[in-house]
Amino acid sequence: MSFAAVLALGFFLGMRHATDADHVVAVSTIVSRERSLRAAAPVGLLWGIGHTLTVLLVGGAILVFGVVIPPRLGLTLELTVAFMLVALGALNVRGVVLEAGAGAVAAGGAAVLADRPVGAQARAVRPLLVGVVHGLAGSAAVALLVLGTLRDPVVGVAYLVVFGAGTIAGMLLITTAFALPIALSARRFARLHRALALTTGLASAAFGALLVYQIGFVHGLFTSHPIWTAQ
Repeated sequence: MSFAAVLALGFFLGMRHATDADHVVAVSTIVSRERSLRAAAPVGLLWGIGHTLTVLLVGGAILVFGVVIPPRLGLTLELTVAFMLVALGALNVRGVVLEAGAGAVAAGGAAVLADRPVGAQARAVRPLLVGVVHGLAGSAAVALLVLGTLRDPVVGVAYLVVFGAGTIAGMLLITTAFALPIALSARRFARLHRALALTTGLASAAFGALLVYQIGFVHGLFTSHPIWTAQ
């Protein structure tokens, strides 16, 4: 394959990588708590930046320095994604419960502190951190795929760069697709917006719990014989 073909393939595979189930669940859970397209749109960009940074750092180290990821470490990195999905889901459910309780008390004529609005910096940190965790868990798989195909480390690192760009582009498209209906529901249908946030929260927690079971027992992280295949 020519160098240009390698880069084009990396970009489109990066876009495909953005559609992995754990990525979509995490980002949709974060976006569902936003109330406007302006607030929701940067989520995908920040997630993609965090993901790309760690893929470049860890994947680049594997390609250039031959760093080896042992099975137990690989499974542990994937386990952090599972716990993070559970935590994101719990945060959504908590936010919906607090908001619903605040609305009920306010309807009775009493003043109440609802779920406090999150500052711009804090709102940026969450998707960025989630992207970093996903990047740590997926960087070995991406790098090993490149290592099995491309022997030149410079070409491999260039592939990782365009792969990251494709991942950012793909996640921006996914985030926008989620953000449009969520922003509209937040403005016109408060109950529907809360229902979406609650649904994504429960789905994230359930999916994360399923991953904990698979990683811990099916793949053996919690046993003496872990089995890990980078994917």
